[in-house]
Amino acid sequence: MLSRLSPLFPYLRRYTQSFLLGGLALVVYNASKAMIPLVIGGAMSDIQHDLSAKKIEYHALRLLAVAIIAGVSLYLTRQIIIGASREIEFDIRNDLFSHLEAQPPDFFQRHRTGDIMAHSTNDLNAVRQLLGPAIMYSCNTIVFTAFALPFMLRISPRLTLFAFLPLPFASVLVQYFGAKIHTRFERIQAMFSDISAQAEENFSGARLIRAFAQEEAQIAAFETSNQEYIRRSLMLARLMAMLWPTLEFVLGISIMLTLLVGGHEIVNHRITVPQFTTYIVYMVQLTWPMIAIGWVVNLVQRGAASVTRIDNLMKEQPSIDDSAAVLPATAPIRGEITLRDLTFSYPTGPAVLKDISLEIPAGSSLAIVGPTGSGKSTLVSLIPRLYDAANGAVLIDGRAITDYPLSALRTAIGFVPQETFLFSTTIADNIAFGDVKQGQHSEAEIEAAARTAHIATEILEFPAGFETVVGERGMTLSGGQKQRTAIARAVLRDPRILILDDALASVDTYTEEQILSGLREAMLDRTTILIAHRVSTARNADRIAVLIDGRIAEIGSHDELVSSGGYYSDLYEKQSLEEEILTAQ
Repeated sequence: MLSRLSPLFPYLRRYTQSFLLGGLALVVYNASKAMIPLVIGGAMSDIQHDLSAKKIEYHALRLLAVAIIAGVSLYLTRQIIIGASREIEFDIRNDLFSHLEAQPPDFFQRHRTGDIMAHSTNDLNAVRQLLGPAIMYSCNTIVFTAFALPFMLRISPRLTLFAFLPLPFASVLVQYFGAKIHTRFERIQAMFSDISAQAEENFSGARLIRAFAQEEAQIAAFETSNQEYIRRSLMLARLMAMLWPTLEFVLGISIMLTLLVGGHEIVNHRITVPQFTTYIVYMVQLTWPMIAIGWVVNLVQRGAASVTRIDNLMKEQPSIDDSAAVLPATAPIRGEITLRDLTFSYPTGPAVLKDISLEIPAGSSLAIVGPTGSGKSTLVSLIPRLYDAANGAVLIDGRAITDYPLSALRTAIGFVPQETFLFSTTIADNIAFGDVKQGQHSEAEIEAAARTAHIATEILEFPAGFETVVGERGMTLSGGQKQRTAIARAVLRDPRILILDDALASVDTYTEEQILSGLREAMLDRTTILIAHRVSTARNADRIAVLIDGRIAEIGSHDELVSSGGYYSDLYEKQSLEEEILTAQ
């Protein structure tokens, strides 16, 4: 068990002082609680020998004083220990989020979003309960037993032997039920991850589900998963429902033996009635701590299962390793890009790029065209190290990109991916998302970037202008508006390298020309790579590379490629004919 909980030790060490203070308050609480049976026993003794109003008041005040001390110390115990568990939960959640933020795209291809969300919610809550209530109640049981046991032995060792005789059976029950609770809770958490993933996919794909009229089918599928989750949860609930009553039954046997043996002890004059009263109060006080063991076992098993799940996630090291960087984070980047014999494949597939060698001078522009699936997006994703190529295959300014810290490399790049993502916030915030000036961009600069992307006029027509909230994933904007907002976001960074991965696919040719006109000024003195399916997007680039089946099949200027009679020439003729037909209509 300790080995499974070892990932929590660093967090526990941070809050050693809090747990020590909480432990001190817990000792005071249990010490004062252990005094209550002695006060009651003393009162019973006085009642037997010399009953008076003053003595009753005296013992009542003693009980009140002890109760006040116990109440205050219990409050402090809960405040400190439960508070520390909340702080640790806060730390783990931040560490988990930071760890996830450092992961490259392939990590999120292997882990479903719903599964990650389950780790960040249910599992973290189970860990918090392990570090808070489970620690507090288990220590409370141990400390109170340690305080009470000497007094109970002093009253009657024989009575104590019989009273504690059933407790080994309780230990066996706890071990048996604990193992089963752990197994079932792991299954429940796995099922919860499945449900979370299913819900997340349905919410994200709401438009598609409605478009294909699949609402009823998805509801039925979710209900099936939910019924399985309920079935597993009920199995765990039945197990837990058996644990507590079984422990109560064992404790009931212990109380029965205490009454039976204690009665004989009184009859045989080995203990007095006040002593027996004290003993019974101790046994009653031990009832809840002993029963709480069942709850603690449940919390510990749940927490241990969740710690394992979170630790497995935290152990996954980013496949993009930044440790080889030798340049400072402030290293300047001019933007010269060199590809040398670049061959790349994803872990589960064949080579996507094959023997690519290419020079892109700083400040120049390169357009990449080619059929779908030829590796265009993969090629540009290797430049900001979203995926890692072989060492030395990709260079910037003559240095391997692994020499640059990721922060320096990616700060110098403005990237507009093929699949545009906008956050559920204002348009201004989305444009300023990549703000390398840390919030120092003015509204005028944000609007200027939007004008470059030919989106400012449409934004200003919204009632709230740039303060318009775009909704989750930018659902209130059209595809073209989202792409242009993403272009504005990249332009605002003022990067040395600008990468547009088919960023004009969702706009018409007129809007495309307007955007390219605005971008020409933004592209001056910065290295620009455009992935395009339309010749109109690529024709004004300094050079055009044609990528077919992962290899560079053609490279040159627009005029050179048109006259060469290859893929680009055929594409140009086809698209020119389409434009003529559309114009004639």
